[in-house]
Amino acid sequence: MITATQIRGARAMIGMSIEELAAASGLPVETVTALENGEFAGEPHALFDVRSTLEANGIIFLSSGNQDEGGPGIRLRARTSSDDGIRPENLNAANDD
Repeated sequence: MITATQIRGARAMIGMSIEELAAASGLPVETVTALENGEFAGEPHALFDVRSTLEANGIIFLSSGNQDEGGPGIRLRARTSSDDGIRPENLNAANDD
């Protein structure tokens, strides 16, 4: 089970709006908003759809038992692509976006 706080945090971590999450998960915006407000009653499929969508976008959900201290959390999946970005010594005004 994931929490409303995890959903909000995961969405913020990947820069996804409520509208984008709703569209990607195939749910109405109102349903995603309700899930983020902790209103899970009667929406088990919606919670599954939101979780699956966030996981497909690189989020890993941590249960409270995954860490020595603290409660449930989130993190980003490690990069699997060969794009490691720009090395610090190669930063300059030409590649500044």
